[in-house]
Amino acid sequence: QVQLVESGGGLVQPGGSLRLSCAASRSISGIYTIGWYRQAPGKQRELVATITSGSNANYADSVKGRFTISRDNAENTLYLQISSLKPEDTAVYYCNARTYGGFSYWGQGTQVAVSS
Repeated sequence: QVQLVESGGGLVQPGGSLRLSCAASRSISGIYTIGWYRQAPGKQRELVATITSGSNANYADSVKGRFTISRDNAENTLYLQISSLKPEDTAVYYCNARTYGGFSYWGQGTQVAVSS
C-alpha cells in the first residue's frame, strides 16, 4: 500500500508558475507508473502527466511544453513543475501511483486556481 500526500497548490495569476509535490509513504522506485491527474469543476478527472519506473514521461497534449514531471526516488517524491498557467488549468490536482501488481492509489488532491 502507498499513501500519497500532495502539496504546493494555490492561487496564481495567468502566466505564473507553481511546483506541486507528491510525497509517498514508501519507496517509489519500484512503482510501475506514478503521475498527476486533474479534475476541474463539472468535468471528469483527466491525465496530466505520468512517469514510469524507467523515467519515461507522458504528457497530455494540453500541457506539453508547459508542465514537467519528475521524480526523486531518494526522497520518495514526485514533482510537477507547471508554468505559463492558464485559467483552464484550474483544477484539483491528484497524485496517482500504479503498482506492477495492478493496484492504484490516489492522494487527496491539491487545488490550483488560476485567476487575475
